[in-house]
Amino acid sequence: MTSGPENASLPPVTPRTILRAGDVVTEPGWPAGEVRSVHVVRIGGAGMSAVARLALESGLTVSGSDSQDGQFIAPLREAGARIGIGFDAELLAADLDLVIVSTAVRADNPEVIAARERGIPVIHRAAALAGLLTGRDLVAVAGTHGKTTTTGMAVTALRGAGLDPAWALGAAVPDLGRNAGLGADPAAPSAVTGLAVVEADESDGSFLAFAPRSLIVTNLEPDHLDFHGDAAHLTAAFDALTAQLAPGGTLVVCADDPGARDLGRRAAERGITVVLYGSDEAAAWSLRREQVGPHGAEIGISTPRGELTVQLAVSGHHNVLNALGALAATAAAVPDADLPDLAAGLGTFTGASRRFDVAGTVQGVTVVDDYAHHPREVAATIAAARGIVAEQPGEGRVLVAFQPHLFSRTRDFAADFADALSAADQAWVLPVYAAREDPDPSVDARTVTDLATGPVEPVEGKEDLLVRAAAAARPGDLLLMLGAGDIVEITPALMSALENGRGRG
Repeated sequence: MTSGPENASLPPVTPRTILRAGDVVTEPGWPAGEVRSVHVVRIGGAGMSAVARLALESGLTVSGSDSQDGQFIAPLREAGARIGIGFDAELLAADLDLVIVSTAVRADNPEVIAARERGIPVIHRAAALAGLLTGRDLVAVAGTHGKTTTTGMAVTALRGAGLDPAWALGAAVPDLGRNAGLGADPAAPSAVTGLAVVEADESDGSFLAFAPRSLIVTNLEPDHLDFHGDAAHLTAAFDALTAQLAPGGTLVVCADDPGARDLGRRAAERGITVVLYGSDEAAAWSLRREQVGPHGAEIGISTPRGELTVQLAVSGHHNVLNALGALAATAAAVPDADLPDLAAGLGTFTGASRRFDVAGTVQGVTVVDDYAHHPREVAATIAAARGIVAEQPGEGRVLVAFQPHLFSRTRDFAADFADALSAADQAWVLPVYAAREDPDPSVDARTVTDLATGPVEPVEGKEDLLVRAAAAARPGDLLLMLGAGDIVEITPALMSALENGRGRG
């Protein structure tokens, strides 16, 4: 990372952000005039559906489109959104005020072309979130990993203290009922003031749309270099976000992460209030004890208000740190809130979708679905699985099926992925999921597997994986399905293969 005294002599770097007007986005923020009708391109995505949900609950007319149906579309239709499958300029209403896009939307999208021709502003989803939440104090959660979980934890903590914040995050969270809302009850009128908790995405610099009251940074390490170009520009974007904290705001950073800790040091040098959390005893919010149980983890922490014991419904050291960050940030945002009440609310959080989701146990093999798509996330998930297997009676192994996400990320972090996957007893690497990128024939599963020191093998695709996994798995094993692409759609077929003993000789 380009931080620390050794980089003090480097020239300043201008952060990159998609919010600037370009081929797709035409305005950096929410338009100054009245907005009554919005159209959301790729409305079926987790992040885009959150914007649509907030727009609906704000009383706006909402339309949208996507290339295919998905889990978020039916609930939005039920709430009143008009949604088309396929991109078509005819979906843009005559009285449309605003078009909202994500980074995945390209300039040749017919709806974007029509909006530009008609002079309708096109803004990014982060700018739309900021506009829809105007008037509220923001608690923003940023970092390379852990954003969704920490955001959900912060919302449940605030609810435990009797507060009803608005929120928006990039995944389904069963505990919250939906992935965004102006309050717990979607049918109840909501004030335009109060708190809001948002997941702030660094991948495209769009988190610079926010000016938070309280900012959590869970970690900061290189990722999304396909957009930022290098670690220096990514770091500059985080520095720019901390500079946008509201007057009197607080930056909450994880002392265990070098990048986050350095971010806090630089912010403190600029006069920003910085609070540290983590395992370091010098942190204001310090983890003193961590005990894993059958239903989560019990932690003992030292806080500025005294010692506290917190019972969590999730386990894994990474989740313990996420919980500590959520508690520190919500306490900073609402200093008068009762700390035990915040902790009690935090304890009700059971996890976000695709964050160590147990899909089921088949023939004694437990299958877990997880969104891990960065080397550190992969390593943390495998470590959590190893801890679970070690605690269970009898023998068991950790097996991993991993789908790399993005050619650029696979290329940039191939050695790190190989190291992380080598910690498994057996790992299989699927073909790369391209997502928003064009294919790169020079990057494939072997880009990772050729660097592995453990039993990490490439597979040709779904059918090859089903045969190999079903042949290898045995009772007591924990099989992880990891990745941010469509690997989740393979899980049901894998469980059927395990049930049928497919591939076993």
